[in-house]
Amino acid sequence: MDGRIYRLTEGETLEPLVETRYEAETVLQKLLAKYPDLLAGEQVRPTDPRRWLLISREHAVAADEGGGARWALDHLFVDQEGIPTLVEVKRSTNSQIRREVVGQMLDYAANGSAYWSVEAVIAAFERRCEREGIASESTLTEFLEGEGEGEEFWQRVKTNLQAGRVRLVFVADKIPPELRRIIEFLNQQMDPAEVLGLEVHQYLGEGDTVLVPRVVGFTADAERAKSIRERKPWDRSSFLEALGERRGQSEAEAAAHILDWCQTHGLDVRWGTGAERGSFSPKLHRDGVTYNLFTVWNWEGEIAIQFESMRQPPFNNLDRRREFADLLAAVPGSRSFSEEQLVGGWPSMRLARLLDAGGVDQFLEAWEWHISQIPEATDERDRRS
Repeated sequence: MDGRIYRLTEGETLEPLVETRYEAETVLQKLLAKYPDLLAGEQVRPTDPRRWLLISREHAVAADEGGGARWALDHLFVDQEGIPTLVEVKRSTNSQIRREVVGQMLDYAANGSAYWSVEAVIAAFERRCEREGIASESTLTEFLEGEGEGEEFWQRVKTNLQAGRVRLVFVADKIPPELRRIIEFLNQQMDPAEVLGLEVHQYLGEGDTVLVPRVVGFTADAERAKSIRERKPWDRSSFLEALGERRGQSEAEAAAHILDWCQTHGLDVRWGTGAERGSFSPKLHRDGVTYNLFTVWNWEGEIAIQFESMRQPPFNNLDRRREFADLLAAVPGSRSFSEEQLVGGWPSMRLARLLDAGGVDQFLEAWEWHISQIPEATDERDRRS
């Protein structure tokens, strides 16, 4: 590695910076964790540059459901669309970069997609923030830049994991030609997964360090095969049309009934902006406080219950949350919820299972009870203040 770049000084002299190998893989790993921009989001998606949120380093991967960690992924990131991005770092001098790293990464992707729950991903992110002494909520809010809210974002992560929509990134100071050909082949063949290589060249000079990232693995055929779409705003018409085409008119009619109910109860319906997966989330505003309720997704025909976001009275009380969960569990086609889900989860209900025996109406009746409890708690809070 004897390439060099030049820095033009104020005195109009050229100072060479010589390309230099990293002392150890951990050096590059730490740089990626501290400076996620090195993942070159503007090269990954030029029309809509990717932003990166680090979930954790050495992220555990199990080999079976409920099993302990068998492997540790170097980095787990997510981008602003909630696409899990698995990053594995090797130096070009590491013999594993030729073939072993490919099988290693495919193990991570297959088992991670199968056995990672969104609750576990959230917990890993919160542990990382706690170790670094930063607030997880404000970190996520800053990352989202006003594009949606936390519960909607984490539901996108869940949806992407379930669909196998992940991104695999092989990182090195230099990607060998053999690995590059494998990356290009996998990226063309795997859909909806994306496979990329990233070279992060390091140049050193007199007290200066310059890092130059370069994404490899794109081919014209891969771009056509994946048909990457831009984000788009959803509305009632487009949401119900897509739901009907994918899941059937009965589910579309049930979703329309839920939307009508939201309008009748004066709820603020927020629409998602996913490229393929549409969603809406009704919210209740009372006395300057926003109460998150649930999210309906048209791709899977699922309703995600936002227990994790129920942080205001009275449902910040776990006993009241259990009382409400019992009402939902009594809905035909529903099921009971685990204690873990009540404390910090977004458990889902299948819209199709609510179609018989008045399930949708009973589901909405449970939410009417939920909403009816909020003014009581608000009045009580006002009396105490």
